[in-house]
Amino acid sequence: MDLKTALYALADLVMIVAGFTYGFKFVRNYQNYLLGLEWIIVASSGTNFLVYGLIGANETSPMFDAAFFLDAFSRSVGITVILVLGLMKVTHGCKPSIAVDVVVFGLAIVAGVVMSLFAADLGVAGAIFYVVMNALTTLFLFYFAWRLWHIAAHRNAVAVVAVTVAATAIAGMYDFYRIPGDDQHHTIFYILALTTWAAQMIVYYCGYRVLHDQNERISATKVLVP
Repeated sequence: MDLKTALYALADLVMIVAGFTYGFKFVRNYQNYLLGLEWIIVASSGTNFLVYGLIGANETSPMFDAAFFLDAFSRSVGITVILVLGLMKVTHGCKPSIAVDVVVFGLAIVAGVVMSLFAADLGVAGAIFYVVMNALTTLFLFYFAWRLWHIAAHRNAVAVVAVTVAATAIAGMYDFYRIPGDDQHHTIFYILALTTWAAQMIVYYCGYRVLHDQNERISATKVLVP
């Protein structure tokens, strides 16, 4: 195993651990199934991606189709609409019902199927759709960072901005730019991408926790002060 392959595997493992760890924490600690399940789905995608690479599977493998679907699932609705709705629980007090959660994940499944099955037909239009969805999500994440800055959680705010900018760069590179010297499997790109996605899941969880705790303190104060 060469250095690039080892770094790729390490970055993927970090993302897998981050996704499962903080996904279960979102569910257990905050009953936020939108973010919890999406984090777990990203971790599952990373697991599939890692096994696919380690066993040397080819494009005829069901794992290849699964990788395409899970990637499309998250890029279209998962780390866009689901992420925003999940974070709105601490930014706007929005608490979607189970029915809404089911509908949103159903929409993500449909989008994942369409975007993965018809990727070749969509061509540039599909890539542009992903970039637009990412850009709109980025605007909300900057607002999320501002809310953290507003309560003096400066480190969390800066971390959110940093990983969001990095993720936006990755999204732009995904379909439109090839890193000079990268191999045919885009190993260097995926090392950067997997590391960025792992950082996002950790940083957004930490930011969510800070805003949740702040909201709890405000609610407690309102109860104590008549």
